[in-house]
Parts: sequence; C-alpha cells; structure tokens
Amino acid sequence: MSLLPAFKAIEATGFAMAINNSKYDFALLECFHILALAVIGGSVLLVDLRLLGVGLRNQPVASVATATRPWLIGSLIVILTTGFFMFSSLAASKYYYNAAYWYKMYFLLAAIFFTFAVRQPFAMRESTRVPSAIAKVVAVVSIFLWLTVAAMGRAIGFI
Repeated sequence: MSLLPAFKAIEATGFAMAINNSKYDFALLECFHILALAVIGGSVLLVDLRLLGVGLRNQPVASVATATRPWLIGSLIVILTTGFFMFSSLAASKYYYNAAYWYKMYFLLAAIFFTFAVRQPFAMRESTRVPSAIAKVVAVVSIFLWLTVAAMGRAIGFI
C-alpha cells in the first residue's frame, strides 16, 4: 500500500494552499517550529544531562523530570502541529521520495516512544544523586534519538 495518494491529498487541502499563497504563514510556522525545537532540546538535555550526572547534581532526577515535563509536552505539541502544516504546504508528495524525511519520521516515532515509555518513567523513579550505568545508557540513547531527529530534519533539504 502506497502513501503517495494520501500525501497528494494533504498537499491539495485548503490550509496547505492557503499557507502556500500567503507571504508570511510559512515563515511564521517555521519560527514557532524552531522555537519549539529549542525548548524541547533544552527540556530533553536538562533531564539527560542530569541522568549522566553532568548538571544539576544537587537536584534529584525525578524533580528535574517533573519540572521539565510541561515544557517537553508543550513543545512537542507545537513541533508536531507546525511540522504537519509545513509538510502539507511544501508539496508533501516530494517528501514521499525523500529518504531523510522517512528517517526523520522513524526516529521521531522512536524518540517519542522512548521518551514517554522508557526515559520519563525511569527518570521519575530515579531518586539517587549518583547516576547508575542504566541511567547513563538511557540518557545517551535519548540524546542520540533526538539529535538524529534534528539531523534528519536538516538533511531533508539536501537529499
């Protein structure tokens, strides 16, 4: 089953055409997308660096994870929303043939799953101040996944 017809249908929607025909809509979407990327990067790094024992050593991991969770969720919602609208307005069917786009989507799904199914639950129950080997592995995997999402997003324009 090919997703190409769905991609073509998305790019033909009214909101996609409205974004394409607007002078400022895409730029505004991109500004919010990049701002949300910075926020999610900060919230992910705060927890992951704490899991590695690099920063905020006086704070329990669970309190850092609790404090950053609203920023993580809020920025993820903004990223997914603005990303969809940018995708729809930029000839979505072109993305169908772009390998970097598909890698970004696979890694994005993996990063979201890992963050909410593994890292967040682990961080919420981690009460020790000295990071364990498991905490370090969780942090490294998290950083790798999110950095790969960002790298593949950047690569979309070059592949």
